[in-house]
Amino acid sequence: MRKKIWISLVLLLVIPGLLCIASCAKKAVKVEPAEVVSAEDEAARKAAAEAAERAEQEKLAKQRAIEVQRLKEEQAAREKMAARNMFINENIYFDFDKYNLLPLARKILKRKADWLWNNPDVSVIIEGHCDERGTNEYNLALGDRRAESAKAYLVDLGIARARLTTVSYGEERPVDPGHNEVAWAKNRRAHFTIE
Repeated sequence: MRKKIWISLVLLLVIPGLLCIASCAKKAVKVEPAEVVSAEDEAARKAAAEAAERAEQEKLAKQRAIEVQRLKEEQAAREKMAARNMFINENIYFDFDKYNLLPLARKILKRKADWLWNNPDVSVIIEGHCDERGTNEYNLALGDRRAESAKAYLVDLGIARARLTTVSYGEERPVDPGHNEVAWAKNRRAHFTIE
């Protein structure tokens, strides 16, 4: 009987101790698979972000290059139009009753020849003009000689004769309608138009 008491006593002491130890043990934490981030996944995500950033930078660089090219083309078009307008608006002038080219006229014709070399598809009409003094017939003939003089000089500079046409308006189209030496000097000219 004593043995039974001892066994009962030991069991009474041991069982509550075991229960106490079991209740104090750490519980296992369940980790969800979505929360697990491996080093490989993180590296892949970082590489994808860097690739996206590079692609965005390349896209912006390409857009900038396109914009720069567009601006260059616009500038070139403006310069070409300015040169064309200068070609058209720059007349050459002659002395009274003369058709020989003055030194300034030769410089202007040289610039016009350079422009024509850079624009080989352009054909030009050279208009000969005179002031109001003299007969109509005389001024038409003088205007023709002025236009032909300018044409001959351009041909000497290498411009194809077939690209150059001459016409004389004599005194019919004055640029200045005045009746004085200043107006007459402006009207003694060769004017260039593009066909």
